[in-house]
Amino acid sequence: MKLSKEILINGIKASDKRLLAKAITLVESKKAEHRILAEEVLKQIMPFTGNSIRVGITGVPGAGKSTFIENFGKLAISLGKKVAVLAIDPSSTLNKGSILGDKTRMEDLAREENAFIRPSPTSGFLGGIANTTFETILLCEAAGYDLILIETVGVGQSEVLVHDISDVFLFLKIIGGGDELQGIKRGIMEMVDLIFINKVDETNLQKAKQTKVELKRALHFLPEKEIGWKVPISLGSALNNVGLDEVYLEIENYINLTKSSGSFDKKRKNQAEKRFDFWVQQYILEKTKTDSSMQELYDLNKKNASELKANPSSEAKNFVENLMKKTI
Repeated sequence: MKLSKEILINGIKASDKRLLAKAITLVESKKAEHRILAEEVLKQIMPFTGNSIRVGITGVPGAGKSTFIENFGKLAISLGKKVAVLAIDPSSTLNKGSILGDKTRMEDLAREENAFIRPSPTSGFLGGIANTTFETILLCEAAGYDLILIETVGVGQSEVLVHDISDVFLFLKIIGGGDELQGIKRGIMEMVDLIFINKVDETNLQKAKQTKVELKRALHFLPEKEIGWKVPISLGSALNNVGLDEVYLEIENYINLTKSSGSFDKKRKNQAEKRFDFWVQQYILEKTKTDSSMQELYDLNKKNASELKANPSSEAKNFVENLMKKTI
């Protein structure tokens, strides 16, 4: 059965998980007819978006992100929230395949009536998030989910891109060997809004406290956030549900502060503008490939760049200048 725009929109507004999943699949699709329908759906659901809190969650592999998300999501549901989890799986760079195993790693949360878990492949998109994650967030908001947890693979540019689609950015840390701050980039520390030191128990409590002191010292030397927010550092164990309530409270405190200062709305506008810039580039490239003469020029400039006959930047500039001449 072919799903119409009306069926999808009504299903999303009614929080129908099956139809929400279908809509997300359309948004992720590269087929032209799917994209057209997806755009129509997104246009119609926009008045019902924007009412969630978007929490980006990052951390090194092994930090316990999935366990944290599952038990934190269950805590939020117990407090009356509807929770959507966007769990991004790294795709193979060769065949764009993805394991998509997050539902099996969050079985308890997946069984909750007020939870929706969507594993999405990055499909080669740089930064550890899917290139349509922002649009997926909008669909989940229209479906009534008021807390959206975005888990990302902790590699490359992922921290920057997750930060750019989140209202609050949470960094999960674990206690490791050697220098506790080794490997934590300054850029990550500048972006984080909250830090949770995970997997803490009686055997490593003192070491965890020392790690907290070192993190506080590192944060002290970074520029203060515009709204005067002091990044809180919590200790706990996601597996044993220790410290999650404190994280929940700190998220509420942060969101209340950003909303009262006006920075919440300002950040949302900036995020939407970045998505506009992203899609302008995407659609220009797509339009290029529908014009045979421009496709030939594109292929020539690309070939010159790949064979290092010219600087790739110069070849790209040459192509764009010719494209603009053709469209004016």
